[in-house]
Amino acid sequence: MPSQVLAYAFSLVTLCFLVCCVCGVLLFFVYTDKVNDTLKHPLLKHGSFRQFPLVIKTSILQDYFFRLAFPGFHFGVFRYANEQLKHIEPRDVPLGIKIPIVGFWASCWVGLVAMIAVWVILFMYR
Repeated sequence: MPSQVLAYAFSLVTLCFLVCCVCGVLLFFVYTDKVNDTLKHPLLKHGSFRQFPLVIKTSILQDYFFRLAFPGFHFGVFRYANEQLKHIEPRDVPLGIKIPIVGFWASCWVGLVAMIAVWVILFMYR
């Protein structure tokens, strides 16, 4: 039983890593200008996306993710993202913009949970 769960969790971590890499490359190198021209984060009024450090870039993209994936949540960081990006209607955003953002961040968060599960299983059954 633990070996099957471990195999499943490890496969999920591997899949999330691959999806995160593909979507990350697309997001940071191919669709950067297209995404920012469409979604227009308020921080971009202070400078171009490329001049910001990686931490700011990823927080801008995470705000986009929270707005696109959780538009009805109004607490914590979800509230902040939804207030900052209230000019975006998630249903009107094209799938070509939405998929790399949601794929990148969803694979990061699901992969993190799966990685924790792998480590717990390894520690429990060593």
